[in-house]
Amino acid sequence: QVQLVESGGGLVQAGGSRTLSCAASRRTGSSYAMAWFRQAPGKERDFVAAINWSGGRTAYADSVKGRFTISRDNAKNTMSLQMNSLKPDDTAVYYCAASPGFRMETTTGFYNYWGQGTQVTVSS
Repeated sequence: QVQLVESGGGLVQAGGSRTLSCAASRRTGSSYAMAWFRQAPGKERDFVAAINWSGGRTAYADSVKGRFTISRDNAKNTMSLQMNSLKPDDTAVYYCAASPGFRMETTTGFYNYWGQGTQVTVSS
């Protein structure tokens, strides 16, 4: 069992930056893929970014490519999402997710463990 806790959400102006963090309760670096998803009010939970167990491979949604950067520190059991050039459309609850295995996927169904989410609000 893995507990995930997100932090770093808040209110930010359009064009600004924010860094989200996800802390895992146990060692996830050995063979866990991790990802960020987000869910805006009235919408489905959408893929944002994913990173494989070693950090050597990443994937991004087209809507955030070039603006967001996912990274992980396996020694600290943490994952981060650096968000730049934020837009009002980025407003959502952001969720951290993890799944054992060496694959990296972009679908919600692949991930076994989820955090409670952290709200990011981008004002125009």
